[in-house]
Amino acid sequence: MSPSSLSTAGVLLITVSGVGIGGLSLLGHILGRIPGYLDNPVRRGLWRAGHAHAGVLVLFALVALLYLDHADLSDGMRSLARVLIVAAPILMPLGFFLSVVRPSDTKPNKLIWLTVLGGVGLGAGTMILGIGLV
Repeated sequence: MSPSSLSTAGVLLITVSGVGIGGLSLLGHILGRIPGYLDNPVRRGLWRAGHAHAGVLVLFALVALLYLDHADLSDGMRSLARVLIVAAPILMPLGFFLSVVRPSDTKPNKLIWLTVLGGVGLGAGTMILGIGLV
């Protein structure tokens, strides 16, 4: 694995602790019957989606890094794919969480667009990686 991929993987592995803390936070909201979570289906759904996307996308990015160094890509395209793929587990959960920050929020605010941005980055990064592997 290249030094860039190794350091990126290290950062991603550190974020797994954040995903775990987020899971504990959600559990605390459920067990503590915190107002604004259980009684707010929009917020509950988006926070669950944020937590789930964070976990799955971190694992996906770690696996993609294993393939990235074997792709037939220039250094610039390899770096671009790495950044785009790693941006998804950051941007998408942030969009879900930050779009309904206040317990009284009943619809997502404009920060929900971070999920779209993360999805576009994920799609472009995986397309670049896939083309480089073919």
